[in-house]
Amino acid sequence: MLYTHHNRQVSCHPAGEGRKSPLRVDFDRRLKLEFHGSKVTSDAGFLAYRELDDALGLTEIAGGLFQDSRTGKNGRHGMVGQFRQSLFGRLGGYDDVNDADRLGRDPAMRWIVGGHAVTKQAASTSQMGRFETELLASDENFAALTDLSGVWIDRVHDRRPPKMIILDMDSSVSPTHGEQEGTAYNGHFGCTCYHPLFLFNQFGDLERCSLRPGNVHSANGWRDILEPVVERYRERNLRRYFRGDAAFALPDLYEFLEAEGYKYAIRLKANAVLQESIAHLLTRPLGRPPNHVRRFHASFSYQAGSWDRKRRVVAKVEWHPGELYPRVGFIVTNLSRPAERVVAFYNQRGKAEQFIKEGKNAIKWTRLSCRKFRNNEVRLQLHALAYNLANFMRTLALPEEVEHWSLTTLREKLVKIGAKVVRHGRYVTFQLAEVAVPRELFRKILSLIDDLRRRPIPA
Repeated sequence: MLYTHHNRQVSCHPAGEGRKSPLRVDFDRRLKLEFHGSKVTSDAGFLAYRELDDALGLTEIAGGLFQDSRTGKNGRHGMVGQFRQSLFGRLGGYDDVNDADRLGRDPAMRWIVGGHAVTKQAASTSQMGRFETELLASDENFAALTDLSGVWIDRVHDRRPPKMIILDMDSSVSPTHGEQEGTAYNGHFGCTCYHPLFLFNQFGDLERCSLRPGNVHSANGWRDILEPVVERYRERNLRRYFRGDAAFALPDLYEFLEAEGYKYAIRLKANAVLQESIAHLLTRPLGRPPNHVRRFHASFSYQAGSWDRKRRVVAKVEWHPGELYPRVGFIVTNLSRPAERVVAFYNQRGKAEQFIKEGKNAIKWTRLSCRKFRNNEVRLQLHALAYNLANFMRTLALPEEVEHWSLTTLREKLVKIGAKVVRHGRYVTFQLAEVAVPRELFRKILSLIDDLRRRPIPA
């Protein structure tokens, strides 16, 4: 491989090490540029995430779930190693396999992957392509991949049992720009897209998700997402809650949640009957309009034509300064708390929209550019797992002074740490740049991760 600069040819080692003279820049001839791909990394923060992975035993689980149909040299890199390479690449912002050749030589990635990669290099672009589009795309492996987020979350809850679980369901948009299978124009979003469905818990963990064609209704397939999660939590001693917007105002969903012992708050679209029930609140209050928002609540029983019985509905009416008509919202619920608290509880579902936004920005899970629908399904599930690993870091291992960091900030400041790699006999030292994350902060993160490890029970 040759690189020409100022009429000089520089031979480059496949691992990125320049064997001859360094490159020079003209603005200051005192500067020299050397490329040592096997000796430096821009992603040394991967090591903290790998430590968290090891403490919880997350990626190792895949070894017992995925079926490996490869033979001969195709199996040089183990399934778990390639799985790690897929996830950690996404953590670093490398959203597809096109970067695998370069990442395969990166020292941080090689140690993350382990095994053969430590002494040679991790899987190539072609190997990673086959792993994602062939091995993981098989029916058995895809089913295991889809369930894996729930398995991981259970592992976290075994370490730190929650007292309640709140499930927030929401759909989103993944714009497409080619001839991918299953794409369609969606009038609501105004683009050709996929229309994935997500289910989060209150900690921001993605419990389950599915990729759907672009033209389906927002609630289409809710049972396929919700039922496996409800089944997982059935034996845990928890208070259980569910929230959803008006797209999930479905009688079948109410009945399912009631049968499973879930308290719910789901937005209802307004209609004439609902409006009539709060007619006394829809008349502008007497007197001079105030300079602040005036807010009123009501609670009443209501039965739509498709419902099997009456249910409680909570209404919120807001009069805003300068507006002629009030802002009105309705929530169907089986909560017994006061109306104001029901509204406050429902409003917290806005966090789910924030989680989706973080997944788009930090993990880039809208990058679904494969032609086959199944391959894009695989990519979404890999993005989901990378998101969960990042969120576990945020919720379990960040010291108080940085616990407010978003997933994007975590990637920019914790993952993207430059480091020089130095070998000393049997040991390898990563000399990390001490910029956004100084040594003491990194030590605190590792200490919190260590607290998550299972300790042997004394005899």
